[in-house]
Parts: sequence; C-alpha cells; structure tokens
Amino acid sequence: MTIELGLPRPLGASVSRHGVNFAVYSSHATRIELVTFDARGAQDARYELPGRTGDVWHGLLPPGRAPAGTTYAYRVDGARDPARGLKFDPTIDLIDPYARSLGESPAHRAEVVDGAFDWRGDRPPARPWRDTIIYELHVKGFTQLHPAVPAEWRGKYLGLTTAAVLEHLTSLGVTAIELLPCQAFATEPFLLERGLTNYWGYNPVAWFAPAREYALEDPVIEFKSMVRALHAAGLEVILHVVFNHTAEGNEAGPVLSLKGLDNPVYYRLRHDPRYYENLTGCGNTIQCAHPQVRALIVDCLKYWVEEMHVDGFRFDLATVLGREAHGFNEHAALFKAIKADSSLAYTKLIAEPWDVGVDGYQLGRFPPGWAEWNDRYRDAVRGFWRRDAGTLGAFAERMAGSSDIFRYRGRKPTAGINYVTAHDGFTLEDLVSYNERHNEANLENNADGHPHNLSWNCGVEGPTEDPSVLRLRRQQRRNFLATLLLSQGVPMIQGGDEMGRTQRGNNNAYCQDNEISWLDWRLAERNTDLIGFVRLLTQLRREYPEFRRETFLKGTTSRGGVKDVTWLHPNGREMSAQDWQEQALHTLGVWYGKRGAAGRLLLLLNASAVDQSFALPAAPPAHGWMLRFDTSLEGASPARLGEGAYLLAASSAVLLEC
Repeated sequence: MTIELGLPRPLGASVSRHGVNFAVYSSHATRIELVTFDARGAQDARYELPGRTGDVWHGLLPPGRAPAGTTYAYRVDGARDPARGLKFDPTIDLIDPYARSLGESPAHRAEVVDGAFDWRGDRPPARPWRDTIIYELHVKGFTQLHPAVPAEWRGKYLGLTTAAVLEHLTSLGVTAIELLPCQAFATEPFLLERGLTNYWGYNPVAWFAPAREYALEDPVIEFKSMVRALHAAGLEVILHVVFNHTAEGNEAGPVLSLKGLDNPVYYRLRHDPRYYENLTGCGNTIQCAHPQVRALIVDCLKYWVEEMHVDGFRFDLATVLGREAHGFNEHAALFKAIKADSSLAYTKLIAEPWDVGVDGYQLGRFPPGWAEWNDRYRDAVRGFWRRDAGTLGAFAERMAGSSDIFRYRGRKPTAGINYVTAHDGFTLEDLVSYNERHNEANLENNADGHPHNLSWNCGVEGPTEDPSVLRLRRQQRRNFLATLLLSQGVPMIQGGDEMGRTQRGNNNAYCQDNEISWLDWRLAERNTDLIGFVRLLTQLRREYPEFRRETFLKGTTSRGGVKDVTWLHPNGREMSAQDWQEQALHTLGVWYGKRGAAGRLLLLLNASAVDQSFALPAAPPAHGWMLRFDTSLEGASPARLGEGAYLLAASSAVLLEC
C-alpha cells in the first residue's frame, strides 16, 4: 500500500494533523517495512518506508490510516552475517525503540499514541536535594493488598492515586517516591519455565513505554494520572531506568528490537562479533558510547520528563553509561549530552555506581550534578549496629556525609544517597531477624542473592515469640532509621520498612510476584509506634538544618575554619586519634555546633552489648538538655534532663536538645 515520504525527525511514531510519521534508525539495513495490525492482531497492511535521510528511514501515513491505538512493527532486511554481528531477518516483527506504548498482544507490538492529557496545571514539586527524603516502592507490591484501594486499582498506577495511600506517604514526611522499573519489560524464559516472573522489571523491551502490567486500560494515561496525583500531594517521582541491557539477552536470546534493527550499533560485541560483552550479568550490554545510542537515551529521558512529568531517574548499573573504548570515563560523551540538555538540567539523576565488568565499581566518580547510591554507607551502618570490631571510624565518616568519597569537584554531601535497605537485599525487619538468606522460593537451591548481608538476627533465626528478642529487634529497627534520617546526605527508605515488612528472609525477591514481596498493610496497625517514630525523625530532619547540610561537617579548626561538630568519647571529652583506633569502642557522641556557638544538638549512639554512662557537655545557662528520643524507650515523650551523665542502654540511640 502507498505511504508518503515523511520526515526523519522525530524518531518513533508521531501523530500530527498530517497523519502519523514513522522514523527509525538503522545504519546497516537495506530495506525496512512498516507493518500495521488490526484489532485482532492480524496483519492489516505493509508499507516499505520510502524515505532515507542519513541512517534514518521514514514514511508518513495519511490521517485515518493509523489512528491512536493502532499496533505496528518493523521488518528489517539486510545482511545476515554473524561474523560482522549482523542479525537481519525480514520475517521477524521488531519493536520500535521509540514506541510510546506496547499493545496487549503477546508479541509486544508497538502502539500509536496521541499523547493528549489534561495535566490540570501540574507543576513539579522541585525539592532541593538537601530537603529530599526518598521512599522506594514497587508499583504493584505497594497497593496489591491495600484494603482502602479499589479492587480493580490494586497493584496499578491508579492505586497510588488513592487518598489513603497518598495520606500515608505524605504523613511519613517523605518527599520523593522512587519507583522500581516502569519501562515495558519481559520475563526471562528460565523464570517462566519455573512458573515465576520477573517481578522487579529489570529486563526492558521498550524504554519509552510504561509497563502495561500496572494499567487497567491505557498505561500512558494512567501513568500520567499517577504522576499528577503524586505531584498534587507534594511528592516527586523518580523512576528506576535500565539502559544497561535489554531483554534480548545474549547470542542465544530472542530478537525483539535492537538486535534486528542494528545489532553492532546498539550492543557491545566481543572480538568475535557473534558474541556479546556481558558487563551486566544479563547477557548483553548497551553500547552507550555510540552517538545513536546516546541520542536514544537522551531522547528517552526527555520524553519521561517533558511528556510524563517525571522528576528524576535512578540508573541501574550506571557504570555502563560511562563505558567508552578504554573503560569507564567520568567525562563520557553520554554524561555530557545529558548535562547539556535544558530539559534535564534540573532533573534528579541517581547512579547505581557499578556494573559487573572489570573496574565496574565507580562509587564517587560520577560527574557533578549526579547523586550515587552509597553502599559503603549501608555496610558501615550495618556493621556498627551489629557490633563488628573497628567500625566506629567508618561509621562516623558515613554519618558525616562520606566526604572521603564525594568531596571532589565541588560535590556536596547530597551527592550520596544513604540507605540501609533497598529492594535488592533484606528488608529492615529481615535485617534484624535473619543471619542467613532464605531464598528457597526462587528455586535456585538458595544459591542466589548476596551471602554477605552484615545482618544480625538478635539471637534467633527468623520468627520468634521470645519477648526479649522481639524487644531488641524493635530497638534495632529504630536505631537504623534514626541513623539513616539524621545522617548527612540524602536518605532513602525502603517501602514498608516503617511498618515491619518482611520477605521471610528472602534477600533476592526479584521473581516473587506474591505475598513474599507485596506489602501487608495489616502491619501498619501492629506497628503504629514505628510509623510514628519515622514521622518524628523526618520532622526533626526538616526542623534542624544540622541534619541536612549542603557543606561537609568540619570537625576541626586547624585550617582556621569554624568548627561545627565535635565527636565525643563516652567520658565527655573530644575523641582522640587513638580513640578512633579502639577496636572495641562502639559508643559515640555527635555534638552539633552552629556558627561557633555551643552545640544545641547531641546525638548519642551505643551499639555495644552493655549499658554505657555518657558524660554530657554542660548545657548553656538557663537551658538544660531535652530528650527528643531514646530508641530503648517505647513511646517515650520529650523530657528535661539534669546535668551530669545519661545512661545509654545497650543498642540504643538518643537525641538530646538544649
């Protein structure tokens, strides 16, 4: 059938009054066909794209020929030459890399989208990094069991627009919702064979398209509705994105899109181009150093910001983004392209700063303007509260904002995303309840997931009725949360940790689309005290700028600066160099000063197994120390204290104010 010449820009299927313009990149193809399908999924029409501008093939269907909702695919012809990495096969229907939506058919065909939506004056909350508190959640798992969410909305984008859900999130004091992947994804064959699914969604097939699994009818409209509701509640939306690999896998994997369009352009191939470099552990690696791939990623980010109103991105295995010919480059062309784009100038960018390749661990080496997941914070905090020997110095460094990692090229404490738990690993409840992983439900003989968790079960592995163990676990949960929310840097809470969500010891629940992963909202009624404690901590963080600085703490005046923190030994004196080397010392005071004045906030931390008397600094005249919280006391109210010393319970954290 006939098709007009069309234009080479923009790429993808673009709706206008002139019809629908189709444009797709391939530098090695010799012929490209556009195929449209009817409502039953049967082939409706075939068109050879008549235009080629450079390496972009294009054509225009007149109005009415491909209305919104029409599904389509590309069939691409060219050399089938494995020795050159070419995999062209004109019998395979390929997904448009710029597809804004995928149809409901099992073939994951692209769908024409007109993009019309009433944003009702939506404006981004635009929170500065210093005021940001992130809450990580899974779209489905968060509302699947929520009793106040309409049944048909549970586990869907619209579930997050429910008043009860929004009220819970805003009452916690968090400012940004970080969503596990919502880009269209597929489940790996080996999981399907076991009767499991890729629940987390880190296996993309179409980067522009919101996952249909979380929609009732229209994933684009419903995703936008979710963002609009979250913004109206004052919450930013940060999206986990996966630009390091795709669901096409290795040389044995399926041909779905990029492989069949221009395999050697989109993927990093080995010296023998029949095989893929696997720097991700997922079979293939995206070639971010290629100009067309850079353009695709930047266009995708712009789409999610401009059209979907997303406020930021967390990049999975982000070292891949900076890999060029000779390894990771902090000045990589992709980083420069993102920085140069005006639409992305104020977007929050968060790197998971590693991949599984050589020199893949790059914490602290991402460009200014980026934040990074700080796993060294996680490990130091876990080790301290687990009473590991010699952890005090590293713990203090992490609490102070990790200046040893981020104090370069003008970066700030807010370059570090602090977390104790995340989707990948134990929940907070499991962190204090299990010494070992229990991943049997994943059907990998409990060999998957990380074995080095730095967890402590408080004396009993798993569920128990022992009141002393349960009391200690509750205390440890409060210790972790207090540390997290009162540390310098940007805190991230894992969804459900505020109410004791458990995965029954599974630290790799990526394939558990069931009650193991879903949030049981009955826990909220049993853990009102813990939820209240999180609210207190976020209030304290808002109230006191000492906990959310944009400059690193200065604990010395040796360079003529103003001292704004004093690290205290339990006997009340300032910590000495020798004290920091004491392997058995697990007790520390953090005395926050302000502009050279006497400190007004004193945080006391005792991870040891025994109570510890802590000598208090003298409070200013006419003032005394006020207890804001003590994690060993359940439900305690603020109270004034006398002078002298405070008895710190074993495994406890205390905040005093004067």
